[in-house]
Amino acid sequence: MIRHIVFFTVRPENLDAVRDGLSILTGIPHASRLEIGTNLRRDRFDQGIDLIVYGEFEDETALAAYHAHPLYEESIRRVKPLREERYAADYRVEEAVGLGA
Repeated sequence: MIRHIVFFTVRPENLDAVRDGLSILTGIPHASRLEIGTNLRRDRFDQGIDLIVYGEFEDETALAAYHAHPLYEESIRRVKPLREERYAADYRVEEAVGLGA
């Protein structure tokens, strides 16, 4: 399984519009789980992350199909002009180190 995590920074006046644009992604059928969350800002080292996209994909083929889906392109079209920064990471759960791994 692949976990796909994306962090966004957004100006306060654009937060709702970016969240709405990211919510389009939940209509893409290739993820086994996809969530759009708002940062609680409870970490003392918070770096200003506002929104998070968290996805789980069966494999690289499913992740590639997600990225190729027309709704993904629509989300980019709406979100990119309004967001500040974007940080993305993908990793294989089977290769992760940790309690649940």
